[in-house]
Amino acid sequence: MSTTVTPKQILQDVFGYPDFRGDQARVVDHVTGGGDALVLMPTGAGKSLCYQIPALCRRGVGIVISPLIALMQDQVAALQQLGVAVAFLNSSLDAEAARAVMRQLQQGDLKLLYVAPERLMTDGFLNFLDRLQADQGLGLFAIDEAHCVSQWGHDFRPEYRALKVLHERFPDVPRMALTATADAPTRREIVEQLGLEQAQQFVSSFDRPNLHFRVTQKTNAREQLLNFLNAEHPNDAGIVYCLSRKKVEETAAWLKAQGWDALPYHAGLDAATRHENQQRFLREEGIVMVATVAFGMGIDKPNVRFVAHLDLPKSLEGYYQEIGRAGRDGLPANAWMTYGLGDVVSMRRMLLSGDAPEERKIVELQKLDALLGYCESTVCRHQTVLRYFGEAHPGDCGQCDNCLTPVDTWDATQPAQMALSCVYRTGQRFGVAHLIDVLLGKETPKVAQLGHTQLSTFGIGKALDRAQWRSVYRQLTASGLLNVDMAAFGGLKLTELAKPVLRGEQSVWLRRDPEPVKRKTSTAERASRLREEFAEVNDDPLWLALKAKRLELAREQGVPPYVIFHDSTLLALFRQRPDSLDAFSQISGVGQAKRDKYAAHFLAVLDAHR
Repeated sequence: MSTTVTPKQILQDVFGYPDFRGDQARVVDHVTGGGDALVLMPTGAGKSLCYQIPALCRRGVGIVISPLIALMQDQVAALQQLGVAVAFLNSSLDAEAARAVMRQLQQGDLKLLYVAPERLMTDGFLNFLDRLQADQGLGLFAIDEAHCVSQWGHDFRPEYRALKVLHERFPDVPRMALTATADAPTRREIVEQLGLEQAQQFVSSFDRPNLHFRVTQKTNAREQLLNFLNAEHPNDAGIVYCLSRKKVEETAAWLKAQGWDALPYHAGLDAATRHENQQRFLREEGIVMVATVAFGMGIDKPNVRFVAHLDLPKSLEGYYQEIGRAGRDGLPANAWMTYGLGDVVSMRRMLLSGDAPEERKIVELQKLDALLGYCESTVCRHQTVLRYFGEAHPGDCGQCDNCLTPVDTWDATQPAQMALSCVYRTGQRFGVAHLIDVLLGKETPKVAQLGHTQLSTFGIGKALDRAQWRSVYRQLTASGLLNVDMAAFGGLKLTELAKPVLRGEQSVWLRRDPEPVKRKTSTAERASRLREEFAEVNDDPLWLALKAKRLELAREQGVPPYVIFHDSTLLALFRQRPDSLDAFSQISGVGQAKRDKYAAHFLAVLDAHR
């Protein structure tokens, strides 16, 4: 290990940060000293520094295994801006370019190499690494997005399981596995599959205090989304997730017709279109990407100001991963979701109709149930998320919807008994619409034809309206008293948990859904603190000039604007207004290479606005 430079010096001189955050210093010291590590840190907490700095400290080249081309290219471009000797090897390179990278490695000209697991595991490349180890040395192996190794995870990649060979073939090279999202079963599998039983585990808090969680009852999802965007995110970049490719296409086209710069992204688009849309999202300001979950992993754009879900994700783990793409710069961002009983039916149908073995389906349904519990929760949403990952939250966050507008609950024991009894009396094979018709005493052709006008539950529920009954059924399903029977085309069935309620042995309290409104709700007004954070700068001529200069420099180099400077660094320039090279160097996020490259450009902008 080189002793000519310390991790703290590299942090300050190369990356431009005065101090390590959280567990970073402990991880860096442990791996720099040759130890193995499992690192769990939330998105935006600085996982990359945990392997980049040890690789720069240690003898030889650090090998970073990354699952996606976009992630490699972004990180390599950002490190090159800092003057780091780094390259990547993946299928985007032609043969000559790949040979050039191999020559750089042989000559000892690189300190970091990003490589896809498929290429790493070829016999030829492993033999090449043997020679590198004998010659100049291998600094470390960093396995990024390590949750991909787990069959219970949401991004399972079978090729990750072969990476255990690194432990067997290079026992003296420190290895680290890193992920932002892993519940307890996934963590255990990462350790087992990668041979990290002796590794030190660094588990940081999963809390993302800059994210404002909000879940709203689905009425008209598109209009609700539009109201949310108009009220809180004009001109902001964000991601809108949909369940199906068709809905992605339709939603993107609809938003475009409403004046938003919206683009679609899903696996059914041709590769050229996906690449073009992704590049526009990364390199332009204010793009809204409407996508399936095919879009996201490896997207390192720091100033995504919102992630919206028009459909229910598969699990709380997947949801956390998806919303983690917002606010990576640490500035306020929104995680907004609209949700209804139809989402539950659709997601259960998708999970149960798949080809997965029964054991996996059971696990996936349990994960879905945890997500439904989050949606229907009446307590702080940050607490609910952290509890899922085995972590306690010290108190209410004061910024999610449940904290800002505490949920009103009501004793729904009698309506719950009516709803459950109606399911039973009609034969446990009908959907919510028919059940509500029976409860409201609606003598539709279907109700009459089936003889359901003669049931004891016919017309007993007139004290509630249709929307209230939908809320009751949604919450009874989410709490496990009812199951969706896919064999009966989405019909509802009683579970064992329903029996004590029907017998009057257990009371039921439900959240009272707010009355739907067309414009901003009181929650939205409070959550508009996001806009207030930037109110002082958004229309300021200096702020606009700094952004314009960043965009100009980015376009000249063919890189995303955030590779030049993050919004947080730009905000520091705006607020501190340095007037000299030394003062510019003190801005967080300005290392030596960026100071030398960009100080003159931005100091000129600042001088012109004094």
